[in-house]
Amino acid sequence: LLFEVRNLGYKTESVEQYVSKHTDGTGFDLVFDSVGGANMLNSFEAAALNGQVASTVSMCELDLTLAHFKGLSLHVVFMLIPMLHNFKREKHGEILRNLSQIVESGGLRPVLDEEKYSLEQVAQAYARLESRQAIGKVVVEN
Repeated sequence: LLFEVRNLGYKTESVEQYVSKHTDGTGFDLVFDSVGGANMLNSFEAAALNGQVASTVSMCELDLTLAHFKGLSLHVVFMLIPMLHNFKREKHGEILRNLSQIVESGGLRPVLDEEKYSLEQVAQAYARLESRQAIGKVVVEN
């Protein structure tokens, strides 16, 4: 089972309640954390024993005790490595081409907040994001 941290209804239920409801309390085999920071602890809590946590935002100091006791694997994804270090750029290009095909075929649709903003309303868009009321990505249109 895959759990994506940003989909957690954190205002209505705890991680423990969500895990109990969707996995009978065993946890998710794979957790994708696109929030990062202190929220990584939620990812560790949501993961099953010997589960895997993948994060795109892991620049933080964090106590890894829970990850240790659950035997979790932590995978950090930093998409700029090929560009910054000229490391496996061809493979990175192939991954991006494949992702582009998935997107163009409709296989990946981002979750977008119901509110939309113009460029002149960027301060309001940022306030919506900061309020944690937004569900998904906040869109600012030019």
